[in-house]
Amino acid sequence: MATLATVDSQSHYAPGEWEARVDLAAAYRLVALYGWDDLIFTHLSARVPGPEHHFLINPYDMMFEEITASSLVKIDVEGNPVGKSEHPVNPAGFTIHSAIHMAREDAAAVMHLHTPHGQAVSAMEFGLLPHTQTAMIAQHDVAYHDYEGIATDLDERERLVADIGTKNAMILRNHGTLAVGDTVASCFLRLYFLERACEAQVMMLSAGREHLNNPPQGVEHKVAGQSNPKGMGGLAQKLAWPALLRKLDRIDPSFRN
Repeated sequence: MATLATVDSQSHYAPGEWEARVDLAAAYRLVALYGWDDLIFTHLSARVPGPEHHFLINPYDMMFEEITASSLVKIDVEGNPVGKSEHPVNPAGFTIHSAIHMAREDAAAVMHLHTPHGQAVSAMEFGLLPHTQTAMIAQHDVAYHDYEGIATDLDERERLVADIGTKNAMILRNHGTLAVGDTVASCFLRLYFLERACEAQVMMLSAGREHLNNPPQGVEHKVAGQSNPKGMGGLAQKLAWPALLRKLDRIDPSFRN
């Protein structure tokens, strides 16, 4: 569903950039829709197609449900705006994102949240438990990074990259959750599974840990094989993401503007 504003806006951007803007704006709207936002804080970012190291990120003065494709701010690897923008950005908030974008060619999108469930699991010594199907889908691809304070220290980028390695999701200890994807679609779906797993774990542990049913031996490895990164990407791009975009179009298609 393309509005007139969308068609007119496309001519102002390099090939592929408008599509990236629409997808990222959709991800911001979906985060708000699912109640994962944290006022104006946290970030979702996407690489702009092309040889320049440019990225898209949220205007720092807008709620996630307000963000549109054209309002996203283009920034460089240090989080500084590229060209003129009507909106401020938070360069310090891009520290985590820039580390992963620059270290991994496959990191076209990086999403980081501070949800209560994600923060709760990030504060649990044992991390994500493999006691639900959703957790088993997410767990084999999850790394951990110890808390070092508010992420304004650029030196932390090196340690973030070392900790995530080749995995596509991360629990930032005492902080929140993070996902990586070669598309906005795959990144969002990974984040969805991780957040749902954290939510289920918090609910599960509220009844006590002593009576949990442990999954049969070997089933975790089976689920890991069934939810490999390539399969996750196809599921996201071909099935889940088009459905999510249709959902947003029914609710409010203005994210495309």
